[in-house]
Amino acid sequence: MDFSSKLLENAVNEMSQFPGIGKRTALRLVLHLLKQPQSHTQQLTESLQQMREEIIFCKSCHNISDKVLCEICSNPNRNKEIICVVEDVRDVMAIENTSQFRGQYHVLGGKISPMDGIGPGELNIISLVEKVKLGKVKELIFALSSTMEGDTTNFFIFRQIEDFKITTTTIARGISVGDELEYADEVTLGRSILNRIPFEASLKSS
Repeated sequence: MDFSSKLLENAVNEMSQFPGIGKRTALRLVLHLLKQPQSHTQQLTESLQQMREEIIFCKSCHNISDKVLCEICSNPNRNKEIICVVEDVRDVMAIENTSQFRGQYHVLGGKISPMDGIGPGELNIISLVEKVKLGKVKELIFALSSTMEGDTTNFFIFRQIEDFKITTTTIARGISVGDELEYADEVTLGRSILNRIPFEASLKSS
């Protein structure tokens, strides 16, 4: 792709590094920005810079937050005895959109994947086990994607907490095997949360 401006080329190259954004889409976005008032571009730049510098992760659930505790963890109306274990913040958003879950979350930050060099130590598993050890959690809901990596991560966590008096469940397989939660429709995902099954049962059926 030939560019008439090095500045334009640099902007397109940076924009094309975003997931799902190719060079042609990046060019279309950059040209769109050029058509906007300069104040619009300045506002976009400042908001991205502020987000990058000031955003933090909730000290309890590791969700993205503006404060030490995210809005979900600090909400007194949420059930602190039920924790939904998810891969990343996109899954929290997907489940919240169903309005079917009133517990809290624990964001692992990924899933065990030896092929990608991701082991248990790279994930937020220790802090989850510590929550269980405190004895205040009554149920863990495994809501990872139904992939080999997701199932492996579920089983690893289950083995860490199986000696404690806690119920472990997993979302019903209304989500197709191999699917990511963020792409499931809200009705299917909501039903999967409501119709969750004991985790031990999922081991026998797999």
